[in-house]
Amino acid sequence: MRFEHARWPDVPSLSSRIFVVPLGSFEQHGKHLPFFTDSIIIGHVADRVEALVSERIVMLPVQWLGHSPHHRRFGCVSLDLFPYVEMIRGLCRSLIAMGARRILLLNGHGGNDIPCKAAMRELKSEFEALGDLYIAYATYWNLAAAEFTAIRESPEGGMGHACEMETSILLAKQPELVDASKETRGGPSEERGYRTIDMLKGEPFFMINEFDEFSETGVIGMPDFATAEKGEKFLEAAAQAVVRFLDEFGRWDFQTRSRA
Repeated sequence: MRFEHARWPDVPSLSSRIFVVPLGSFEQHGKHLPFFTDSIIIGHVADRVEALVSERIVMLPVQWLGHSPHHRRFGCVSLDLFPYVEMIRGLCRSLIAMGARRILLLNGHGGNDIPCKAAMRELKSEFEALGDLYIAYATYWNLAAAEFTAIRESPEGGMGHACEMETSILLAKQPELVDASKETRGGPSEERGYRTIDMLKGEPFFMINEFDEFSETGVIGMPDFATAEKGEKFLEAAAQAVVRFLDEFGRWDFQTRSRA
């Protein structure tokens, strides 16, 4: 169900469900996609997931304000690191106070990764007495990595930001927001060794960079590979992957057993 449609007397009956919090951002996406791209996409993923398992989850509205300081030279509306950490902590505290014991932070923006994990560490310590409290964080393209790899046509370096995948989903769902005449490639691609950036490629090192230090266009990847047909496939693969995770997440009891 959608949490925004519930009323306060409904709350006690929802505590056994998984509460899903979609996380987006408001940041530049090249010259051809809108600022709200991440939030639009995670919203479509969330809608599809809610339709598939409505009776087992409580879907919150998309939290559109993300952590995006690396985009500030191009343009963004962003929370700084510690305010974002506190926002996630406050959000989870509110759900816990209403009885939630399983929370999935369903992410749609890479910049949210560090503050979400920091917030979860703090929440784990704060609520250590609640052995039945499970908070997980997952990014949809990581959950669907195998399926996305099968769908994509671009080489390594082709999917990162305002790329083949994101442009495809916008073409499929809201094509009026895509200005194909302004599509440009950007970012380090397959010939750049360790510096190649791809959302489906794990990096063996970590650095903090501003976005314009590795992309002149605000893009990482190859949006010219995008099609509306692939957009539908990417979106369905993402939704199905999230549902598979929810199915398993809902059965986990290892924390409770460890305290028995």
